[in-house]
Amino acid sequence: MKAVLIIILAAISFSASAQWYRIDLKLKKKQERPPVIEQVTDHSITRLPHVQKPGHPKIYPVKFSRGDYGYEAAEEIVMKQAQHNMRFRIYADASYNFSDLAHLFAQQNRFSEAKWYLLQSNLISREQNDDKHTISNLIDLATIKVIIGEFILAQADLDEAHDLASSRGFKDNLAEIENIMSYIKQTGYRLQHRFYVMPKLR
Repeated sequence: MKAVLIIILAAISFSASAQWYRIDLKLKKKQERPPVIEQVTDHSITRLPHVQKPGHPKIYPVKFSRGDYGYEAAEEIVMKQAQHNMRFRIYADASYNFSDLAHLFAQQNRFSEAKWYLLQSNLISREQNDDKHTISNLIDLATIKVIIGEFILAQADLDEAHDLASSRGFKDNLAEIENIMSYIKQTGYRLQHRFYVMPKLR
């Protein structure tokens, strides 16, 4: 009887052991991982023919003559800008808008209208203490007055511009004024080219 109990206890203790069910793992061989697949290297681009990079050709602007429609369109754009700036009291910008309008009218030989807008621009530039712009307006006014034959009035504008440029040390303006003064002594017709440069629309 004791022998039977000993056998039963031995069987129970053997089944309760934590190691008996891992025997199968020990019997199995260690699983080996498959080798890593190498990435395919594509050398097809190297077999393509060598293509030289294209150069950068110089592009030159082409100037077209402005027709009647072009002048009307430019005038409408600048006029709207001037009205906007005057409405919201942006007087400094409005002064330049008036100068641009004057240039557009002068290019169409509408000198009386150009003269009026230059006077308005000059009035604002004086109030804004924009001496550079005031001098430019005086030179433009003098140019128009020479073209329409008002030489004495043109000389007065040039004298004022010359004094202002001299007091501010604007040497470039002084040189331009002196050139125009020398032209007045010869003929006013040559000054007409000053207005045949389109103003930059702001």
